[in-house]
Parts: sequence; structure tokens; C-alpha cells
Amino acid sequence: MTPQEYIQLKAFARQDGALLSLLWIGGFACYIKGLTNPLLGLASLLLIILSPFFAANRLRHFRDEARDGIISFRRAYAYIVLSFFYAGLLLAVVLFVYFNFIDDGFLLGQFTQKFNTTEGQQALQMYGLKEQMVQGLKDLAEMRPIDYALNMLTFNIITGFLLGIPIALLMHRTVAAPKL
Repeated sequence: MTPQEYIQLKAFARQDGALLSLLWIGGFACYIKGLTNPLLGLASLLLIILSPFFAANRLRHFRDEARDGIISFRRAYAYIVLSFFYAGLLLAVVLFVYFNFIDDGFLLGQFTQKFNTTEGQQALQMYGLKEQMVQGLKDLAEMRPIDYALNMLTFNIITGFLLGIPIALLMHRTVAAPKL
């Protein structure tokens, strides 16, 4: 890969990473609102499930428009990893801002409220998870906003490395498809 091709790859990955981050930010917003509205919780799940398909579609666009229909597995993999990295960075910034300035204990309060209901207590006792849940809530209360952001950034980077393999395998092409 020439330096110019690498610059091109990074530029497209940055743009598509920004678009992917919008999908993730929407999913996060739906998740937070979904704690009080189950329909938005479902929308959050759907947005997250759509992420790899969206990334594959953006890779296809890069392959067909910028690379004339040809892209190696290595380049496709690098593109996906970089896209997830850039998307993860933007999501981490949004999470930091949310937990530092907006949340004010809402998420922890919602979890505590759900587990303090009669049904929640029965489920925790039935599965023997009461002590673990108390410790988990205590750990969440002690987390700083930067911890949430860095944990999600790490998760998204690892996800990019893992999902990049099947996406790149499906989307790489050594011969351009004939144009109709």
C-alpha cells in the first residue's frame, strides 16, 4: 500500500467511523431512554445489531467508489478496524460528556429501582445473584465518567478487530465486478 493509498484509507475510515458513531450514539440514547420506555430499548438493540451491516455497506461503498471494485482482505480489514476505532473515539467522548455532565446518577438510579421491585428481588433470590448485584451496583457507583468512556472505547476497538475478520472476508474482492 502506497502512502497515498494509506491516506485515502484513513480518510474514508474517519468519515465512515463518524457515521458509525452516529448509529452508536443513537443506540446509546435509545438505551438510556429505553430504561423508562421499552420500545426505545428495542430500538437500541436494533441499532447495535445493525452496526456490522452498516460497516460492511460502507466498506462496499469504499471498495466500489474509491478502489474501483477491488480491495484486498488486508485493506478491507484495516478499513473496518480503523472505522470502529474512530467511531469508538467519538462514542467515548459522548459517553464522557453524558456521564460527567448529564446523567447525575440516572442510570444507577434506574438499575437500583428495577432491582428493588418485588419482581426484581424474587428474580435475584431465585438465581442467587443478590450479593453479586449489590456489589455490581456498588462498583457502578464508584466508576468515574472517564472509566465508562475508556471501557466502551476498549470494547469497540476489540469488536472492530473481531468483526473485521468476517466483514473483510465477505467484502474483499480481487477482481472488479462487471458493470451492467
